[in-house]
Amino acid sequence: MLRLVLPKGSLERATLDLFSSADLGVERSSDVDYRAKIDDPRIDEVRILRPQEIPRYVAEGLFDFGITGRDWIEETDSDVVSLGELHYSKATSRPIKVVLAVPATSPIVGASELKDGIRVSTEYPNLTAKYFEKIGVKAEVLLSYGATEAKVPDIADAVVEITETGRAIRAAGLKILETILVSNTELIANPKSAMDPVKFHAMEQILTLLTGTLAARDSVLVKLNVGSGDLDKVIAELPSMKSPTVSQLFGGEGFAVEAVVPRSIINTLIPSLKDHGASDILEIPLSKIVP
Repeated sequence: MLRLVLPKGSLERATLDLFSSADLGVERSSDVDYRAKIDDPRIDEVRILRPQEIPRYVAEGLFDFGITGRDWIEETDSDVVSLGELHYSKATSRPIKVVLAVPATSPIVGASELKDGIRVSTEYPNLTAKYFEKIGVKAEVLLSYGATEAKVPDIADAVVEITETGRAIRAAGLKILETILVSNTELIANPKSAMDPVKFHAMEQILTLLTGTLAARDSVLVKLNVGSGDLDKVIAELPSMKSPTVSQLFGGEGFAVEAVVPRSIINTLIPSLKDHGASDILEIPLSKIVP
């Protein structure tokens, strides 16, 4: 039914891991094969291609839906339907940022101080040209095929580059002047495919599996037992998604409690629960959380 295209390159491993965790394992003959398959009745065809190309291929109808970044959707001006953001990237769950950077030694502290004729190296020539047109600066935009930050100062005066944390920018001896675009990974669809009720429903089901898997990565299920006298104290310690589930134990000798809590606090939560009277505490990993 559906033709799916997934990103090759920096997002490839994180995307394949996500699909595997969502029970949509991608199978291919080798790590360099551009053709793949998913054992799911909703997906007939899978290709793995450069994320720069994916928005155009989806817009043209070569694929029904695919995964790419908002940066490449904007760069290519592609007419696609966004089905939803997927909060993951190559290294973290944070979005990437398309930033304007200049040498750290430059006295310039804002884009408004840049002069006409500035040379800017970037892998995003369209985004960059539109940005400089917006701020009223005439820039010479130089297309870069990689190692963009290394072009300053010999080849370019500034760069427009992506970063997750800013560390690589700083390590290259640059400083960020402006954030041009915040870019999440997105599931996008061909407009015609999105208007087909059957295809749209199938794509929404796939999105549910992916977003549910991402939500589960940041949470765990905590189960415990507690006596009647300590129940209120233990409940007060639980920052659950909704009200915790509380069941009376057989014989009326206390309660069983379970709640979904953020993984980030589990190292302090479990000792605190024990301090407040909980026992038989279990931490259980989750595969998916679907509201």
